[in-house]
Amino acid sequence: MGMRSTLWPIRRDAIPDDLIAGLVVGIMLVPQAIAYAYLAGLPPETGIYSSLLPLLAYALLGTSPTLAVGPVAIISLMTLSTLQAIPGISPEQFGDHAILLAAMTGLWLWLFCAIGLGTWASFISHSVVSGFTSAAALVIILSQLKSLTGVEIPRDGPVWTPVQHLLMHGDQIDLFTLAAGLIGLFLLIFWQRGLSSLLGHTALPERLKTLIRSSGPLVLISSGILLAWIAPGNLATVGAISAPWPSLSLPDVPALQWQALLLPSAILALIIFLESLSIANAMARSRHQRPAKANQELLALGGANLFSAVSHGMPVAGGFGRSMVMMSSNARSQWATVVAVLVVALLTHLGSRTFDYLPEAALGALIIGATWPLFRWQDGWRAWQFQRSDGLVWLTTFILVLGIDAINGILAGVIVSLVMYLRRTSQPHIAEVGRLANSQEQFRNVLRHDTRTVPGVMLIRVDENLYFANGDYLIGFVLKRLSQQPDVHDVVLIGSAINHIDFCGLEALEHLQQQLADDGKTLHLADFKGPVMDQLKHTEFLQSLRPGQVFFTTAEALSVLSHPRHLDDDFYVI
Repeated sequence: MGMRSTLWPIRRDAIPDDLIAGLVVGIMLVPQAIAYAYLAGLPPETGIYSSLLPLLAYALLGTSPTLAVGPVAIISLMTLSTLQAIPGISPEQFGDHAILLAAMTGLWLWLFCAIGLGTWASFISHSVVSGFTSAAALVIILSQLKSLTGVEIPRDGPVWTPVQHLLMHGDQIDLFTLAAGLIGLFLLIFWQRGLSSLLGHTALPERLKTLIRSSGPLVLISSGILLAWIAPGNLATVGAISAPWPSLSLPDVPALQWQALLLPSAILALIIFLESLSIANAMARSRHQRPAKANQELLALGGANLFSAVSHGMPVAGGFGRSMVMMSSNARSQWATVVAVLVVALLTHLGSRTFDYLPEAALGALIIGATWPLFRWQDGWRAWQFQRSDGLVWLTTFILVLGIDAINGILAGVIVSLVMYLRRTSQPHIAEVGRLANSQEQFRNVLRHDTRTVPGVMLIRVDENLYFANGDYLIGFVLKRLSQQPDVHDVVLIGSAINHIDFCGLEALEHLQQQLADDGKTLHLADFKGPVMDQLKHTEFLQSLRPGQVFFTTAEALSVLSHPRHLDDDFYVI
């Protein structure tokens, strides 16, 4: 695996763009980091710690120039649900277990890198990932009703618990908190949409416009802090950051329930990898750049999570919103991330005491504003319209993530995906074909096109690999067609779409050849690819096929078999 980092060599012409992009992302990252730590049930400084060394680790090892790594909403929610599922631990113990979760996630990512999992990036389908992120976004939004209303809502229970609890205890809603939260949410929406439209009509420099557009979270948090300072005691606040700088150490692992984190950390590692890689590649396509190197991304993301653990942080991943800001700010390399880290460190050092006035309502509004775009129900609807099986995978994942938890929902989605794939390939498309009129080399389905066939010869095309799940289906299809055409004496199996045959597929071919021979019919092969023929050459099937032949093309097979007097003992092998 060749190492490739966007830090070297330094391009002087890229320095101004990277400085601006790093400044914008750093300003945006501070309030988001605190908000996502709050979402994960962790102290605010945990989010800050996760925004320093982990970013430097990715900058050194990553291959995407614009992927912004750090705390993200979906991973924070999965962290919270994982910590809550550990039996017998209190919220005070969440911090040490979150550190251990980040470390184990990093180790899983490195293990995936070692076994080359980057080449299996599509193992979890897009429908599973989209269904999961949509359900998780809804869970996150509902979980913030507590912050927006000031009502103490139990964290455990079904996803609809916050709504049910509010309906039962509506008289406990703090109107001042509700007003502050809704105004903050409106401010954020206006900043993201209305202000962008207004800036488009101004003559301001484009870089300044980008900086203003991306400062919405900071404006929201600053306004909330100012409001809490003016009206003390009216808003619940997060509290001061106890230590702006992390200590580099790991908790006492044997004293923690690491066994309970084995499966959740593996699932978390997969989600971190798939989400981060998809974001990085989407931005690379929009810039007409090379895609990220999947296996090296595993190495970089694993390093980022291990550095997060060592610096008392939480699991981190590539964030869509911040990465888009990086790209729109015209970042040219990960030096923008290095600048962002310096900005985060400076803002945290100078303003650590001001977070004592940071309202929970402002954080709730920030989390909702950042999470709502992740609710992509359109993906599920489009998948359902195109192919019902993909829509069912999306719906299964979505419902189970909502009804049970993220890990079980993802596992169920993967299982349904595999079942649907096996079901689809177990009954592949198989067609009887004939020669197109006015053509010598083109063969198409006799049920779809105007074709010509030769009496006594049947051409069968298999549009799928032959393996354990579909061998019997092939045999059944051929025998059914022969029962409708009893005068056929030669059957040609066309393998142009067959890329692989497993042992069960070989047995199916042997069984089909034997049944045809017992009925006085001959099986032939045509258009089989070289690698597949290499497989068959190592078996006795080609010898048992006689007097059947192996033809290079379907046209050759039809030419020879339409003139039976020319048949001899020659045996053509590709």
